[in-house]
Amino acid sequence: MSGKPFLGFSGSKAQLTPVPAEFFRELLGTIDSLAELKVTLAAVWLLNQQQEKMRYLLRADFLQPGSGASLAETPQAAEQTLDEGLPLAVARGTLLAAPLTEPAGEVLYFLNTPRGRGALRALQTGAWQPDLGQHETAGVVVERPNIFKRYEDEFGPLTPLVADTLRDMEQLYPQGWIEESMRIAVQANKRSLRYVEAVLRSWQEKGRDEKDRRNPEKDRRRVIEGEYSDFIEH
Repeated sequence: MSGKPFLGFSGSKAQLTPVPAEFFRELLGTIDSLAELKVTLAAVWLLNQQQEKMRYLLRADFLQPGSGASLAETPQAAEQTLDEGLPLAVARGTLLAAPLTEPAGEVLYFLNTPRGRGALRALQTGAWQPDLGQHETAGVVVERPNIFKRYEDEFGPLTPLVADTLRDMEQLYPQGWIEESMRIAVQANKRSLRYVEAVLRSWQEKGRDEKDRRNPEKDRRRVIEGEYSDFIEH
């Protein structure tokens, strides 16, 4: 062990990172390479920081200074860890690799989850092409409350049923949509998940343009007066 002793976890829910249960049930006992373990956990963390609909990593993301998921104490050691661990994670199937023809030599890495497999299929079928110039790199992390903390702060107690509903939302909608719909609900003084879900369904089925994004009152009227009005008390 090197460096100072670990002082302990903060206990802040805003700093929690969801890890698939299969990691503990199926992978943890089989991974015998420390480098592979580090790369796998770093990938989970880095992808969780992204807000893009199609979430993927480039090799550079693992080595980005200040990303909050350092693989080692020095850049040289981090690169060595990545060189060893990344191919092992791909070979195991934890990460899915998609080499690009343009630019040559670049590879996209997806976590082997429903979201990751869907993104890989979209890439392979031509339904989606990544814009590497707009890729959301790991960068220096600016901490912000997640939707669970936001619910507790602005809506009410986080019951198991509410937590399950929020997790379902995360699988169905972009993080930015959920945060925006919660903000609209608070502004409209409609602090219920039924209202939030109605906003999200309205955006999904009728579309959401930039004008509506800057006009929460218009979004509120569209939901209240639209086909989901039966689910909302007003």
